[in-house]
Amino acid sequence: MSLRCVFFDRDGVVNRAPDPERYVTGWDKFHLLPAFVESLRIARQHGFVAVVVTNQQGVGKGEYSLETVETMHRNLKTVLAEQGLELLDVFCCPHLAADHCACRKPKPGMFLLAAEKHDIDLSASWMVGDQEHDITAGRAAGCRCIRVGGGKTAAEHHLASMNELPALLDKIL
Repeated sequence: MSLRCVFFDRDGVVNRAPDPERYVTGWDKFHLLPAFVESLRIARQHGFVAVVVTNQQGVGKGEYSLETVETMHRNLKTVLAEQGLELLDVFCCPHLAADHCACRKPKPGMFLLAAEKHDIDLSASWMVGDQEHDITAGRAAGCRCIRVGGGKTAAEHHLASMNELPALLDKIL
């Protein structure tokens, strides 16, 4: 039986978004959002696995290394495990937008890889993102979507802030 998943964008959903011109370049700049932790707890209680899908073009620009990103993700998993929570996986696209790779959102490559690797039913899954390219990627993969913040969206649900996400997930999952 295929898994149901909630896919979470990283910066702006899992952790506080960096300044628009900057990147989260290390664990010391990674600020986990309590509303994400609660949202993850609710998703797991409803029988969903969770996967983070994140564009990290700062790697491609040489702002930080892929090893640094992997260390941040290991630390994230450790912090969550200490709270009894688990991420099934983290998928990261380190490419520049100009590379036109298949994994960089708004393309659905990371979702398709996750579905293949973990037998995820994308049509029974959700994407939570704070940018419209997150929503575009989720929809292209066949997921239903939730947009947090921002302007006009093609998502099924649109929330003003992450603080609203736990209650919505509890209601719709």
